[in-house]
Amino acid sequence: MIFGKMMPKCAALLLISGLVMTPAWAQQGRRGSQGPSAVGVMTAAEEEVPYTITLPGRAIAFQQTTIRPQVGGEILEVTYDPAKPVKTGDVLFRIDPETLAAALTAAEAGVAGAEAKLTEAQNTVTRYRRLEGSGVSAVDRAAAEVALKQAEADLKSAEAARDSAQLSLDRTQIVSPIDGMADVAEVSVGDLVTANQSEALTTITQLDPVYVDVSQSSASILRNRAKFNAGELVRNREVQAHLTLETGEEFQGAGRIVSPGILVSPTTGTVPIRLQFDNPDRLILPGQFLRVEMTLGSTRAVLVPQRATRRSSDGTLTAFVVREGKAQQITLSEQGTYRNSWIVTQGLTPGEELVLDGLNNLRAGAEVTTVPVVIDDQGVVRDAKSAENAAGDDENNPAARSGAQDAGTN
Repeated sequence: MIFGKMMPKCAALLLISGLVMTPAWAQQGRRGSQGPSAVGVMTAAEEEVPYTITLPGRAIAFQQTTIRPQVGGEILEVTYDPAKPVKTGDVLFRIDPETLAAALTAAEAGVAGAEAKLTEAQNTVTRYRRLEGSGVSAVDRAAAEVALKQAEADLKSAEAARDSAQLSLDRTQIVSPIDGMADVAEVSVGDLVTANQSEALTTITQLDPVYVDVSQSSASILRNRAKFNAGELVRNREVQAHLTLETGEEFQGAGRIVSPGILVSPTTGTVPIRLQFDNPDRLILPGQFLRVEMTLGSTRAVLVPQRATRRSSDGTLTAFVVREGKAQQITLSEQGTYRNSWIVTQGLTPGEELVLDGLNNLRAGAEVTTVPVVIDDQGVVRDAKSAENAAGDDENNPAARSGAQDAGTN
């Protein structure tokens, strides 16, 4: 009880005498608030920046065909597996061949009969030519020659009927006309099909390569053309295209334009563009929605990380630079983005120190001290010296490389 009564008095004495202890970090914070604050800066540099546009796209099959029977009959066998790819010429279905095989036999017999009649007609003509003027008149010889011509025509007709019968028999084995993936069969063993029916037996789709269709507004095309003509952009020899999947994963492999589009849609005001991509792993399926990044050219500009900027309500883009030991706010003019940075064309001079870290509560005119920093592709800011040392350790020590992946700075 005595101790409890003494506590308020002791506290009052300590307050009066100024002996109340504060934590060390609090004292440092007070001293820091009275002097210049430390900010992380990077030196702005002008560089060659690719000029890219991102457009929504949709995958289209490179080739797709429906399979229909060309002869009628009963399905005897479905020979393919829908889970496996098929090659050109692989048998997909077999139709009962008995009726068509009998028709082929009859056609072959017709050919044999026509050949016999042709031989007889040839012999008659030969004999009449030899006996003409001695028991055979010219009229008889001419009639024999006409009969020979008729026999030749009959043979050709019989051969055509035989070939047609053979073709029909061959078509009882329905084969794939292209390489691709076969859909599930729409018929089963025992079903009756007719020649050239409207219902498809299955569908074959070629997935490698694959088309991707995008649409770009005609206004955007005109603006880009004006930039190229004015020299603001340098045109690439060939447009480079890359895909981003629905999961956000970047698709490995570049595409090329196969149809640049020559008509403007009267309803949307866009120009259709078709690109082609290799698709060996079949990651892209027809109908899939994608994002297409097309690199049209390049421009000279300064890349400013987006985390170093602020966008006001009126759309003005601003950032801080350090000039003569003080933070100065500048207004930037940008022409889109590249990766995690703005493509800045005006407002920032190469060589200036751009404030990248320590922007909280930073005010224009505030005195600051600078610490060189770098920013990685993930937007993580690191001390420049520490990052350089870590890079050296990574090259010499595999363990350091794995540990650096988990390290970060505020």
